[in-house]
Amino acid sequence: MKRAARRRLTLLLAVLALLALAGWQMRRDASRENGNLTALDPTAITHISLTLPGAASLHYEKRADGHWWRTDGTPSRVADDNRLRDLAGVAAAHVLVWRPASDFDPAKIGLAPPRAILDLDGQLLAFGVSAVTGPQHYVRVGRRIALVSSRYMPRSPEIKTTELH
Repeated sequence: MKRAARRRLTLLLAVLALLALAGWQMRRDASRENGNLTALDPTAITHISLTLPGAASLHYEKRADGHWWRTDGTPSRVADDNRLRDLAGVAAAHVLVWRPASDFDPAKIGLAPPRAILDLDGQLLAFGVSAVTGPQHYVRVGRRIALVSSRYMPRSPEIKTTELH
């Protein structure tokens, strides 16, 4: 076999080995996927309630026209539907880690009492404190605790966007 043919064969074998390794890594990553915070489709959510410490609960409903309305007291249309879409989007938050709730002392992770309670169509999400491992928050979902990015920590839709920065 000529030298050029050996090089091509060696290169081809190296490429095949790298493709096999990449395929193995993708299967491994997929098997370790932690999924989303809930099984809810954020676009299908029609009722949201948010309870923050020291404030009255806020209740919202998505009407047939696709706009969000505040329903406590006299119903009024929400000025910024995007803020409510963000809250509904928490349902699809990527979970970094799932653990049984029994692994934690609720008071130590800010769940006794929670820092925020988000109710998405009856699915309760209780948010705790930020984790020491990075910009992440503990979230109780049923009998499990999830660790999610801090960007999913609910904020009141009543706060103007400029007040957050």
